[in-house]
Amino acid sequence: MGAVSDRRAFLEGALAVAAAAVLPTGCTTSRRAVSFVRTPRPGKAAVVRGAFFYPDAATVLAGECEDGWRGQKWFTWPGNQYEPEQQHARFRGELRRLAADLDLELTLEEKPLSTDAEIRAFADSVATTQPDGLILVNFWNSFSGKIKPILAEFPGPIILYHPVGSNHQLPPQLFRTAPHTQYIHSIENWDALGQGLRAIHAKNRLGQSRLLRVSGRLQKEADAEEKFFGMPIHGVPVAHFNTLFDEVAVTPEMEDLAMRVRRRARGVVDLEREAFLDAVRAHVAVQKLLERHDADAITVECLFLKHRKPCLSFALNNGSLVPCGCENDLNASLSLMLGAALFGRGGFQHNPDFDTERNLYYASHCTCATRLHGPDGTDTPYLLRPFFHQMPKSLALDVQWPAGEPATLFKYQTEKKQISAWSGTVVESPTCPPAGGCATRVLVRITDVADVCTVYAGPHPILYCGDFARQAKVFAQLYEIPVETNA
Repeated sequence: MGAVSDRRAFLEGALAVAAAAVLPTGCTTSRRAVSFVRTPRPGKAAVVRGAFFYPDAATVLAGECEDGWRGQKWFTWPGNQYEPEQQHARFRGELRRLAADLDLELTLEEKPLSTDAEIRAFADSVATTQPDGLILVNFWNSFSGKIKPILAEFPGPIILYHPVGSNHQLPPQLFRTAPHTQYIHSIENWDALGQGLRAIHAKNRLGQSRLLRVSGRLQKEADAEEKFFGMPIHGVPVAHFNTLFDEVAVTPEMEDLAMRVRRRARGVVDLEREAFLDAVRAHVAVQKLLERHDADAITVECLFLKHRKPCLSFALNNGSLVPCGCENDLNASLSLMLGAALFGRGGFQHNPDFDTERNLYYASHCTCATRLHGPDGTDTPYLLRPFFHQMPKSLALDVQWPAGEPATLFKYQTEKKQISAWSGTVVESPTCPPAGGCATRVLVRITDVADVCTVYAGPHPILYCGDFARQAKVFAQLYEIPVETNA
């Protein structure tokens, strides 16, 4: 029922997918000789159960509706012209549409629930089956109290939709303050419903994912776990990456990819041919490590790898929703993974700075994806220039962020179990000089923040092109995570 269990958004394939991220439509030369395609592992879809709450008209007219208006045969709000049966069918269709591309299995009750016995039976069934989430849609003002036991008893995330006009006067305080609940009191707000479903999808996806950490501090392989998601983390020495890189011989297909990356750029600044070939060799080494360790995401302690730095690989992979984090930074990598599942876009891990005179946020780093609008979007214009901080001159991308578009500053911190999500607007990608830092540089005006320095969430936050702060807030609500946001 709308399940998508092949986890295709995490590992769409290796060299071919990354090549497609920088090639015009129809260029398939590199796809023929792919040697390192990552076969996606099957995953288990999250089960979301749902129910609708309202009586049929015949029950009301017979004076048999279980509410205080039965004696008057009264159609309380939304009234006798709301046609709840038709609305029920419409909501079912929209829910299935919203869940179609997510790792979700929707199990919706066929008939509406209206009696205490029916609601009790549903609550007992939920307790027995233990789904990953609930959707409750209340079309009847006087039934709000009937839902209270379900809210009290179910420990997981609940999406509670209560259409405007189905409630008389103030929305129930119980609904507005219920823990791990997204309360939607609106008129046909499919976007809000989609945010709740995507949050459950993201939690489920990360719970079945595996992160690979490549560290210069490790002498042998080691295992750990991220507690909130229950995600296994496997660590390997950086020597494994170096050895793989050194073993990679450049093939004609790899040369073709390198030259296509170059031709797509609006300019190339001070880079030799060898830098392009080393960049694609690093990409192949990254793909081999992902395959070897059956991983969905990777972070590499990459600062001092010199000509082996995987800046291009990380840009290509993040654009294809294969999360790659710089500098073996756990929080940044988890944020990239969560953002890929939650927003459907690759993020820009960066170091922050602040223009305090203009109250602007400044993001700068070397691995920005060109597909800022998702893997199916068009390439954002970019230049190619050397990494800023270490010789030899290895390849990095200078991506030109689109001025005027919405942006979201995002960070998940596992040790605090906290989320930061700030919406803003791209001002520009300033040139270097006068702006320094690293290859990609972005200025953002954070919305409704008096002092931009207060949004700082530590090193390596993630910047997304698009307005996703409210989506992050919904995730935090459903899983009871503290959130700092202007959403």
